[in-house]
This record gives sequence, structure tokens and C-alpha cells, in this order.
Amino acid sequence: MNSLRLRLSLGLVLCLIGIFSQSATAKLEEKFSWKQLAFDWPTPEAEAEAKSSGHYIEENNLPLGVERWQNRIFVTVPRWKAGVAATLNYIDLDSTEKSPKLHPYPSWDANKLPISVQPQDQKTPSGGRLDADKAQDAGVQLKDNSTIISTFRIQVDVCDRLWVLDTGLADILGNPKQITPNSILVFDLKTDTLLRRFAIPDDQKKDDSFFANIVVDADRSECQDAFAYIPDLGAYGVIVYSLRNDKSYRVKHNFFHFDPLQGDFNVGGVNFQWTDGVFGLAVGPMNPDHSKDIYFHALASTKEFKVSNRVLQNESHVTGGDSYYDFKYVGDRGMNGQSTAEVFDPETGVIFYTQVNKDAIACWNIKRPYTPDTQGLIDSDSHTLVFPNDMKIDNEGTIWVLSDKMPTYLYKELDPSAVNYRILMGQNRDLIKGTPCEM
Repeated sequence: MNSLRLRLSLGLVLCLIGIFSQSATAKLEEKFSWKQLAFDWPTPEAEAEAKSSGHYIEENNLPLGVERWQNRIFVTVPRWKAGVAATLNYIDLDSTEKSPKLHPYPSWDANKLPISVQPQDQKTPSGGRLDADKAQDAGVQLKDNSTIISTFRIQVDVCDRLWVLDTGLADILGNPKQITPNSILVFDLKTDTLLRRFAIPDDQKKDDSFFANIVVDADRSECQDAFAYIPDLGAYGVIVYSLRNDKSYRVKHNFFHFDPLQGDFNVGGVNFQWTDGVFGLAVGPMNPDHSKDIYFHALASTKEFKVSNRVLQNESHVTGGDSYYDFKYVGDRGMNGQSTAEVFDPETGVIFYTQVNKDAIACWNIKRPYTPDTQGLIDSDSHTLVFPNDMKIDNEGTIWVLSDKMPTYLYKELDPSAVNYRILMGQNRDLIKGTPCEM
């Protein structure tokens, strides 16, 4: 009997060791981190002048979006407040520095505001940008179409193009100014030149519209036939843009709205309430009929939905009132499953996504049912993953995650002596090992 107990005890210990080992190998690795962002200014004098004039206020620069192309990691810095040095930047991936300086893309001039925005007291109520003052039209004509005012999310497509959604907004939480219309910019990354600038028409925007994400649906064999999907998280719609036709249209659906029971958030010791609608999108794999499913969810929600890209790309059908049942409910992630971003990995057939209320990154294999039991928890860390804001997967199977403590930045005050912003990385197959996402 004693030997049986001993064998059982040893078995339990070995089992626990195995579980621990699996979770340990699946941890994300911290690649870069910053207490405050630093930029690669043309000269020390230029930096000093920007600081003295209020055009560069270190603590107001919060990274939000991330993307990788070759040896560059792109990082966006939205103009939430005055004093943002540059909104679209990149880091040299070969850099050996833990806190490298950001290089503005495509240039310093392209990131320069055409008007002066002076710093002022920021008062952010619980609704965040939804309760911010209405933006005033600055009435500015850009000298250069490559100018980017303020971007949140970006995406590199399979044709080596960088797609940027420019909100055109500056000083969002202070005295907001609409400097340019919400626009789509497409850059050729091989030449760093602008290929296209498209302003979203006024009749496709609503009073509460807020565009902060862009997801590209493109195939290498048909680069000109690319589409971009831009979720309107404030007014609950999706803008569909055709590169070939240089035209967009607005799609509406009940599934784009937030869940009123899932708008309460607790992140990094900050409690707040958001009503953000559709935000996270992921382009699924090619189906046998050559269509793709577009997965999506609202930020203030735990539910996942999908719709065929053929539905979204058929303007007359999707805007004509007959497409309601083409949109499908996929399932529910479960309690505290609110997510800012999701991305599909073609190599593993897994959708990776953030879980902001859990300081976590999770996954779901699209071949499984969508239930709380089939969701895999890849990594959860109340130190390094406080508000995982954006994530991408590159063509080498590396997951890139940016965490930035944004609720503390918006509603309280970040500690400049502590590490506030991180870019973490991990390999797709290592991260799903031992989870329900591994098939």
C-alpha cells in the first residue's frame, strides 16, 4: 500500500513538473522595453527645441500598434495628447539596445504636424475618447500626401506594402483637432514611397465614428485586388475599401455593437467602462471555394463572429439589406474575455488574440468549436502584459505583442521610473504547445 502511495505521489509530481515545463517554454520573451519612448532626432538641437516648444513631451508618447517587415519593427504612437514626436515609426530589429530609439517613417517631415498643438490639462473621464470633446476642423491643406497625423493600427500585406489608417486627429484627449480626414495610406516598403492616399468619404462616417484599426485582405498573386477592412468602433460599422476601384463603402450589422454586460474593465489597478464596438478582425484561411472567412469581435464583448469576404466585397449585397444572415455567430470566449486584437496564423490554423482583463494572450484553433474550454491561455503576466494592445504574426511564425498600460496612461499617470511599454515575442508552435490550440 505504501509503495502504491509512493508511486502515485511520484506520478503526481512528475505530472506537475510536466505541466510547469510546458507553461514555462510557452512564455513570451521580452524583446524591447521602455520607461519612456526616445526618438532618433536629426540633431540634439532639434530635440531640445522640440522639448522647449512643447512639440515633444516624453510622457505623452504611448506606443500602441506593432508590425514587422524584414528587419524593421514598426511602432505607432497615436496623438492622444500634445507633444507626440512622431506617430509612425520603426525600430531596427538588429538593434542590440533594450530600449532603442524610434525612427520616424517614412521621414521626420512626414510626421510633422502642419499646425501647432499646445499642451494643456488632460481630463479623461471613464469613457475615454468617447467622452472627449468633439474635434474641431483645423481646415489645413497638406503640403505632402505622405504626411501622417495620427495612427493607431497598421498592417503589412503579402505584397510588401504598409497600410496605415490615419485618424487625422491630434490632441484627442485635450483640445482635439481634425487636421485631415480619416485616410488610408499605402506605402511601398521596398522604396519607402507612398502608393495611395484615400480619404474616407464624409457620408461613410457618423458623429461617434472612431477608426483605429485596419486589416488587409490580399493575395500575392493578385496584389491589385486587395481589400482593407476598417472597423468603426465608435459608431459600430465597418468600412470596406477596394484598392483596385479606389472606393469604399460602409457596412452595418448588429454584430458590430458592444455587449452592454461586458463593458466593465479592470486593468493594472484601473477600473473603467468602455462601449467600444467592432475592433479586432482576422482574415481566415482560403476555403475550397477560394473565399475567406473574416473573423471579428467588439472590444467590449466576449463573443466572436465571422462573415465571408465575398459578402463584404459585394457592395450591392452587403449594403442592400439582404445580408443579415450571412454574418455568423462563432462562440463565446467566456468571463473576462474582452480582446483588443486578433490575428490568424496560417501555419498552425490558430487565431491568436489578446485578453486585456486577464493580462494575457490566448489562442483558438479554428478547427475546434468556439467555447471557453477550447480557448488556450498562452501567457498571462500581471507585470509584462498589462494591457496587451496589439499583436501580429510574421511570415516566420513569430508572434509580436505590444503591451502599454494604456488605462493608466489615460486615467491616471504612468511612473516614468518604471518600465511602461514592452514588445514581446514568441514562436507560434512553442506558444500553443500543451494548449487546446495544438492539434
